[in-house]
Amino acid sequence: MVREIQWQVGLGRTAWIECPKAAIPAPGRYVMAWSPEDADAPLATPLFAARIEAGGFQAAAPIPDAWEPGARLELRGPLGKGFTPLANLRRLALASLDENLAHLLPLMQHALEQEAAVALFTDQALTNLPSAVEANPLEVLQEALTWADYLAVDLPPQAIPELSRLLEVKRVGGALPCPAQALVHQIMPCGALAGCGACAVETRLGWKLACNDGPVFDLIDLLPKG
Repeated sequence: MVREIQWQVGLGRTAWIECPKAAIPAPGRYVMAWSPEDADAPLATPLFAARIEAGGFQAAAPIPDAWEPGARLELRGPLGKGFTPLANLRRLALASLDENLAHLLPLMQHALEQEAAVALFTDQALTNLPSAVEANPLEVLQEALTWADYLAVDLPPQAIPELSRLLEVKRVGGALPCPAQALVHQIMPCGALAGCGACAVETRLGWKLACNDGPVFDLIDLLPKG
């Protein structure tokens, strides 16, 4: 059920969803959601968590305009492959080449709860950023590779060439100095039901489906071979 609709600067229109614990998507994974009351919606909407709490999660934008507080939802999932940071993480680097930071916030939340150091790399305007998080421009992202225990990136597929430039991928060659993964934003109309191919992502291992093989991929597999 939709408990609350919020509009936040930097995050857009989000929804707090009440659901069983088993239906809450881990960072980077998603659920397909639809409202039986919204007869005009032809397809379910993939929802990613921007924040996780007991009894539900804050779903990141975009949220269907027809959803209002009290709306009943049907959820399928969690689906896909999410982020897999190290269990003993002490230094977390986050990088967003997207319009907002929502998909990275659960990782930030968990790391701060574990008293890990967190560095954020983005060129987006920042609001309400925890004081413990160090903010950096994307131009110095390459430094994260030697500082972090783990790097998580959030980006649309068209930003992959820019990410390669920022990481100086030719210099790092066929391996990265630290474990790194990226959530690639693609439309996922079938939600891993039909293998329609609309969400295909080109990787070093061939074309992969974001809905099933991702949407989180090992970062090195997205970068061109140096």
